Amino acid sequence: MRTTIYATLALLLAVTPVKAGELQFPSDEPVASITFPDGWKEKETETGIDATSPDDAIYLAIDVAEAKDTDAVISDAITYLANQGVTVVSASAKQSDGTVNAMPAVNVNWDGTDKDGPVTIGLAAIAVNAANVLVVTYWGTKGEQDKNAEAMGAIIKSLKPMQ
Repeated sequence: MRTTIYATLALLLAVTPVKAGELQFPSDEPVASITFPDGWKEKETETGIDATSPDDAIYLAIDVAEAKDTDAVISDAITYLANQGVTVVSASAKQSDGTVNAMPAVNVNWDGTDKDGPVTIGLAAIAVNAANVLVVTYWGTKGEQDKNAEAMGAIIKSLKPMQ
């Protein structure tokens, strides 16, 4: 079964999260907040947050960008994935539009490979407000990422704009 970060959001949003603590990011001028379940390894970066699942099957990064800089941040995410040895199968691209917690979102998913084999790759742009966009980078090991579906649902459900 093919699981992608966006295609499963509708199902996963019904999951009750196991909260480890809300993180507001970036910490100097928070734009959004998110909660990771216990066991996830998360850290703040210069532009947002990145995290890995306890079994290292999923990498998730959320970068805050000014709306005018979204293309550059997406380009940086693609470069990061390439530097990590992730190869994208361009012909597998699937784009979808929707919302994440009432925030407009555009998502593109691909199949690909990394050093361990087949992966699912996702990039999403989520409009937090008129000035800011969250660029979400997802990279998950096929077959292993499904074990984290409940946690991913909780994480996405917890993603909220700062008021």
